[in-house]
Amino acid sequence: MQKVIRRTALARNQAQRKAIRSTKQTEREEAKDYLKQQFSFKRMELDNIRAARYRRRDDWLRGPLAHQHDTSLEGQTFGALSAQALNPPALPQRLRRRYINIAVGDRVCIINGQDKGKINEVTRVNIENETVTVKDLNISDVHLPGWVNSQYGGKGNVSSVALPIPMDDVRLVIAVKSPRDGKTRDNLVEHVYAGGPILEREPGSETPRHTRYVAGTHIEIPWPSAEEQNLKDEDWDTLRMEVETPTWTPSLHYAPFPPSVLDEVRNKFSKYRTRHDPEWVEAKMLEDYRKEYLQSRSLLTPKGELMAMIRAKKEELLNARKDADGNIIMDDKTVGFIENFLKEQKANKA
Repeated sequence: MQKVIRRTALARNQAQRKAIRSTKQTEREEAKDYLKQQFSFKRMELDNIRAARYRRRDDWLRGPLAHQHDTSLEGQTFGALSAQALNPPALPQRLRRRYINIAVGDRVCIINGQDKGKINEVTRVNIENETVTVKDLNISDVHLPGWVNSQYGGKGNVSSVALPIPMDDVRLVIAVKSPRDGKTRDNLVEHVYAGGPILEREPGSETPRHTRYVAGTHIEIPWPSAEEQNLKDEDWDTLRMEVETPTWTPSLHYAPFPPSVLDEVRNKFSKYRTRHDPEWVEAKMLEDYRKEYLQSRSLLTPKGELMAMIRAKKEELLNARKDADGNIIMDDKTVGFIENFLKEQKANKA
């Protein structure tokens, strides 16, 4: 039984070490992929800016002889960005923010970019790449397929779309009532921190559950009110009565599922198991007892019996030469030799 327990502990520790190594390897691969995607995305932005600057300078130098780019084969999509500009690379899960303090409906101010200093409402928050889309700001022409462009209300291959902005490039704008004159003014919040209380939201709501505050002042920033959803019952929807009707009643008279299902869910012969059936444990303990009994028995051959008798006689003779205190008694010859030696030593000194 001890062997089984030791094997189970070793297997569990080995599995834990393997899981730790696998997690670290996965994190390294995610970080490498994110850096590659981020480099590609930044490279695309720089290439677009460099190409626009080159074309502008070339047109200025050529003057009346400048090319008419809108009449070429690529005239319909000239100057438009690719659809990749709408999808920045997603951050790995471990590198994302714990709390997102911006929600749809908040008013924010852009602090970097072409629309620096402008204020408008947030229309979309992307948690995966930590970007926000601001209404009518950071607009650019994007080359999209016809079926995608129709969703944005466009008719051609190019549509003016609001590009996502990193959360670090925007600041919340809240209305605060001044204690001096009692007027309400917009204030730019530099730092926001999250805390309790943690509130419950309606199912399907994208508003975060935590509460946000202005750093240093402990002023609570209310979340924007969510719009009511106009839900309609369709023919293919499941009726609420059918969903809420209980079909199983718990009871102590019978198990929730048969024992055979338990053996399928939990492998009965797995080496990682820490709990076993009582019959199996009893059989293992009997096996250990039998092994100890066989090891304790001395299965002697005729030669082994002779050697055991010789050792027993030697031990008996040795015990006969000992006194009551367990010291060996010397014979007369040894005692006489010691006395003569001591006399000679004493004579030499005299």
